[in-house]
Amino acid sequence: MTAEFGQAQWNLGMSSYAVIGADKLVCSYEQNGAMRLARLDLRAGRLDPLDLGYQDYSFIRVQGERIVCRAGSPTEPAAVIRIDQALASTEVLQRTTTLDPDIGRFVSVPTHVEFPTEGGLMAHCLYYAPSNPGFAPAAGDKLPPLVVKCHGGPTSSATSTLDLRIQYWTSRGIAVIDVDYGGSTGYGRQYRNRLRSQWGIVDVDDCVNAAKHMVAEEKADPTRIVITGGSAGGYTTLAALTFRDFFKGGASYYGVSDAAALARDTHKFESRYLDKLIGPYPEAEKLYRERSPAFHADQLSRPVIFFQGDEDKIVPPSQTEVMVTALRRRGIPVGYFLFTGEQHGFRKDVNIKRSLDAELYFYSGLVFATGLTY
Repeated sequence: MTAEFGQAQWNLGMSSYAVIGADKLVCSYEQNGAMRLARLDLRAGRLDPLDLGYQDYSFIRVQGERIVCRAGSPTEPAAVIRIDQALASTEVLQRTTTLDPDIGRFVSVPTHVEFPTEGGLMAHCLYYAPSNPGFAPAAGDKLPPLVVKCHGGPTSSATSTLDLRIQYWTSRGIAVIDVDYGGSTGYGRQYRNRLRSQWGIVDVDDCVNAAKHMVAEEKADPTRIVITGGSAGGYTTLAALTFRDFFKGGASYYGVSDAAALARDTHKFESRYLDKLIGPYPEAEKLYRERSPAFHADQLSRPVIFFQGDEDKIVPPSQTEVMVTALRRRGIPVGYFLFTGEQHGFRKDVNIKRSLDAELYFYSGLVFATGLTY
């Protein structure tokens, strides 16, 4: 099949299938940005999809005749569910969050978009249109601002599972694209291998071209496009702002600015990972320096806001502070939030909310100009 039956192993204990008999499996697979769950009969060579209404499946386990997994959809946040195969019914065992029923009126459901990119190739993203039934565009404001989101990894992928951090933007009249740049899991080995030795180039090109495609489709205002990402997505964000003259500003969440420092100091789980993404270290040290925004901050002239945890061991605050200091020295608008007790990825709800509010405020004054447009 033209489908992806594996996932990037970004956590311990992940599984995309489980054994349900001597010659039967239950497995997940991904096509065009959406996942399905299916029973696979190995003897007959037959795949029977289970139509359960979800588009994201992971951590699949089997309990006798029942399947247990993590699942989500564009209108449902992630939950642990149990599936009774005999009755073809599902039961939610634990939700990640409880939502107000009224929130459904505001939810923007993503559309999978394929767009042209460098070398005559095609890449992928999820497009979220602005959605707020209580407001209409301001007079003369025909096209919305656009937030380009870069997932981390970088070889993981965007997910269509309801993410309130994305809905934060769309409910305020701002469009979002979540880019599955070349190298992302979900589109086959050839697509994933596009990022080999090309991190900081292919991902950046695809994010730029995704935004250009939205402009060409008249779904975004070309004068109000920003880019944001965390961890590896923060690296793509900083590389795009440093090495390309397209985005009007951006936000880096614990983003990598010095790739060589990451190669030297990263934890054991990701040891030697960058050998395939950039090159073997230290043999390719010159290439690492060429791809690291920290050594080319003089080329960055767009407003940037940085968010960092003071206990981050993967991307320590020193990496972020090099960029902040360089931008302040040159008089470039810059924001910096250092959160106490946070690591690589924020866990405290008050900090997640504060960072989103700060990011919106930062853009509203410097990029979006008129603030909330819808």
